[in-house]
Amino acid sequence: MTETPERADERQVCTLIADPASRDLDLADIQAVREGLRAAGADVAGHRWLAEHAAADLPYRGITPSTAGEAARRAVRERPLDVAAQPETGRRKAVLVADMDSTIVTGETLDEMAEAVGLKDRIAQITRRAMHGELNFEAALRERVGMLAGLKEADVKATLDRVELSKGARTAIATLNRHGVTCALVSGGFTAIADPVAEWCGFDRVVANRLIIENGALTGAVAEPIVGKEAKLATLRDLAGARGVHESAVASIGDGANDLPMLLAAGLGVAYRAKPSVKAAARFALEHGDLTGLLYLQGYRADEFVARG
Repeated sequence: MTETPERADERQVCTLIADPASRDLDLADIQAVREGLRAAGADVAGHRWLAEHAAADLPYRGITPSTAGEAARRAVRERPLDVAAQPETGRRKAVLVADMDSTIVTGETLDEMAEAVGLKDRIAQITRRAMHGELNFEAALRERVGMLAGLKEADVKATLDRVELSKGARTAIATLNRHGVTCALVSGGFTAIADPVAEWCGFDRVVANRLIIENGALTGAVAEPIVGKEAKLATLRDLAGARGVHESAVASIGDGANDLPMLLAAGLGVAYRAKPSVKAAARFALEHGDLTGLLYLQGYRADEFVARG
């Protein structure tokens, strides 16, 4: 994607998001950000609640989003709040591309599969290095799946019993569905887990790797081509094309190094509880809010949410 130059003359919005369980956003926080934006040269309008004490917007003009974001983060740097600044026009997106492991679900599902053969700690170490970008993702995936040769298909399916959705996942996807957004789950994990997770949440499309199973057990191989960072980015572009929209009308969310290309390509690329290098490179991040923060970033109010567990 060719990045659109930032402008200071159009209407922008700075969004503050707290953990909705704590509802720790107060008027003092909003005032601190207002003063920080003004000190940076912005003309700031009055705030509007998206969800009282959980999320609020501060419209402004006169400075770029990057300048505003830096000023706002400095203003509340000691507070458990997520901050984002962006143009107000085109804020709501037509497409969402979401990672699964450690994003839509709380853990790494391949690591959970490995527990059945006593290799969870060993495989989790490889996973961790791959997600930090220290290892080639495709090679690391082949290595880990190879270590699971002989694992029973029933044990793979049993992993689903331990899969936990991240807070706000079902509400976020149901709300986006209600508003006509195309939602795709694009995972470096496996269809055996991704297909049910997508059904639980209401995703329209699933792109994930496929384990090769013979005689009821894993062979230790994964079907090619592997879904890695290039496939995630290609899926984002394909979905944008199918909807007839620019990549700026796409939202993406993920946590690992293999998610970074799609985070950088999307108009709203959100690093969610992300690895440090990913958070540092992404333009948007959620560290304190749950996955409903993906809705607040697009300007949805809590009374527009489709409430699901």
